[in-house]
Amino acid sequence: MATPYRLRQLELREEAILDAAHSLLGHLGYEEMTMDAVAAEVGIAKASLYKHFASKERLAARTMTRLFDRTVHKLAQLPSHLAAGEKLKLMLEWVLHERLKGSIPHLPATNGALEHGLMTDEEYLAALFTLNAALSALINDAKIEGALSGELPTDYIVTAIYARSCDPTLDYLQRSNSYSGEEIVRYMVRAFFAGVRP
Repeated sequence: MATPYRLRQLELREEAILDAAHSLLGHLGYEEMTMDAVAAEVGIAKASLYKHFASKERLAARTMTRLFDRTVHKLAQLPSHLAAGEKLKLMLEWVLHERLKGSIPHLPATNGALEHGLMTDEEYLAALFTLNAALSALINDAKIEGALSGELPTDYIVTAIYARSCDPTLDYLQRSNSYSGEEIVRYMVRAFFAGVRP
C-alpha cells in the first residue's frame, strides 16, 4: 500500500498529465494529440503515462470529466441574484473566452473508439449528466422568466450551447485578425441568444 506521500506524488503527476492533455487537446485536437506528446510535455516516459491512463480515450475522458466539473463549479459561483438568462449569457461568454485561450479540448464527433470510450466511462457520464441537469434547470428558469423561447425543447438548447463551445466560427474569426477576442465573443453570444429568444 502506498504511503500518503507516495499517493500525493501520484496525484500531482496525474494532475500534470491532465493539464498537459487539456492544453494539447485545446491546441491540437484529439486526432493530432499523441500519448508521446503528452508524456514529453509532462517530462515522463510513455510507460509511466500508461500506468495512469490505459489509453488515449481514457485520458480524453478524464480531461473532459474535469472540464465538466469545472463548468458546474463556475455555474455555482455565479451571483444568486442574477436572472437565469443572464447566467446563461455569462456562462457562454466564459466558455468562448476559454476557447480563445485554447482551454477547451477539441474532440471529434466521428471517432468510433473515442465515442465508445466516452459512452462506457462512468465518471465521464456522471459528470456530463450533472452538467446537463444544471444547464437544463437554468434554461427552464430562463424560459419561465421569458428570456428564452418556450417553443424550443430544453435539450435542444443545451445541445446548442455545447455546439457553440466548439463552433469553428470562433477559430475562423480569430485567424482573420479582423476582430478582437472581446468582439468575437460579443458577436457570437448575441447571435446565439437572438436565435433562442421568444
